Amino acid sequence: MLKIGLTHTSTTVVDNSNTARQYGSGGIDVFATPAMVGLMENAAMTAVADDLPDGSTTVGAHISTSHIKPSKLGATIKATAILEEIDGRKLTFKVSACDDDGIIGEGSHIRYIVDIQRFMSKL
Repeated sequence: MLKIGLTHTSTTVVDNSNTARQYGSGGIDVFATPAMVGLMENAAMTAVADDLPDGSTTVGAHISTSHIKPSKLGATIKATAILEEIDGRKLTFKVSACDDDGIIGEGSHIRYIVDIQRFMSKL
């Protein structure tokens, strides 16, 4: 059952696959903003996945986040999502990311609960 406060933390290590240079979002080998956003979305998706109706998932609809500090190759990144609001199918999360030196980004993320078959039939 979905309830306010559900949380999950997703973790990754900065390597050549998730740098700004690799993503094309920058020209140096630091953790890419798109990779941070993806990790935040993964944390939110995972936080509620076990509490959804059978045949359902969530899809990202909006994210508003800052990326306030770079993270070097080899750094461990942890993104945490906390479910703050439930409005029908709309779920709002507080998201944050940190490395060993502290917070690197924070914001909010909205996901919607969808029936997988119905969603895919619209493509």
